[in-house]
Amino acid sequence: MTASSQKRWLGFVQAHANIYDDDLVPGAKILAIGGAEQSHVNLAHPEEVFYEYLARIANHLKVLREPGEPLRMLHLGAGALTLARWASVVFPNSTHVAVDIERELLDFVIAQLPLPKNCSLETIVADARDVLHNQLDGRTFDVIIVDIFSGPEAPEHLTVTEYYSELCTALDDQGLLFVNIGDDPPLAFTDRQVAAARQNFDFVMLSSSPEMFTRRYPGNLILTAAKHRLDDSSINQCQASGPFPSEIKHSLGLDRFGKP
Repeated sequence: MTASSQKRWLGFVQAHANIYDDDLVPGAKILAIGGAEQSHVNLAHPEEVFYEYLARIANHLKVLREPGEPLRMLHLGAGALTLARWASVVFPNSTHVAVDIERELLDFVIAQLPLPKNCSLETIVADARDVLHNQLDGRTFDVIIVDIFSGPEAPEHLTVTEYYSELCTALDDQGLLFVNIGDDPPLAFTDRQVAAARQNFDFVMLSSSPEMFTRRYPGNLILTAAKHRLDDSSINQCQASGPFPSEIKHSLGLDRFGKP
């Protein structure tokens, strides 16, 4: 950690948030909470996404939506607002709603890591499920990104079938849901999230590095869900877009993955 580190106490998680320079990437900053790195932002080049799982979401989105098309995006779990910054360049004129239960985190991030001038952002301090019934009731989005799961320790009410139903309702008919799933072997938590999503969406796919599908390693998988099936060409392009190595399972492949 460098001498330019900034610190803020977070009352909800009872831990410090730190923002400090990434010594390997000029102009980039790292957000850590409780000593664990959470987010990476390149202030000089917000279109560059450093963390693999976030880059995978960004690459999928560039395939599934035409770059330059303005999107209505909901970020459940704000972090350092990496993808809102990225989309302000790749999908200019998009509008963003960022929700986090940590009031101090949102204030801290925006104060220490200024947003691009053209990033239209609304922030809400709320629970990531309650917000759908209260502040965002009746609103729909083109893209919802859920980045709050961390294996079995994730808040239960944010992992159940009913939550996926509510996320589906908050999506436009052609909308896309992206969920970052962090998990450990044997990926039982991932199985539950896939099952919950498949009860509410017509199409669900998982993407990650091939080693994750062996169920022998900890890591992150990206769940993508839509109300209509994605065509084979788009699925193949998502896999080819990386980060590499990259593998996608869906339909029958996802059935087999769910039955080790």
